[in-house]
Amino acid sequence: MVGLEVSIVTVRDIFQDEAGRHSRFSEEYRSKSAVIILDRQDLGSLGAKEGDLIAVENDIGSVVVAAVASHDDAHPGLAIMYNSPWSNQLVPEAVCQSSIPGFKSIRATVQPAEGSATVTDISEIFSRIKG
Repeated sequence: MVGLEVSIVTVRDIFQDEAGRHSRFSEEYRSKSAVIILDRQDLGSLGAKEGDLIAVENDIGSVVVAAVASHDDAHPGLAIMYNSPWSNQLVPEAVCQSSIPGFKSIRATVQPAEGSATVTDISEIFSRIKG
């Protein structure tokens, strides 16, 4: 994959958590969870805009999610994803010194998704997990 190398930090969000309590299969949960928040400059360098689909890939896995433009101060090379089945597809199994998986520093490549791509369906993610 040719694209932009980023470091992804996962975070929790009260609105996303609330949507997940009702149903992890709902459109509301998907729209709040299957996203990557990118620095505006990084988004521009990809030739993408808010709402475009972004392919996120590393040695662990890959997902397609929607782009959200960050409203924070500039943070090129740093992306944010909500703690969800989508971000979990990118988390290495190896644990750091604290015995916690690496949710706070996920290295990945991002690029605009191919024309016919859709957001990775949560059922597909669960199928991957079941093997």
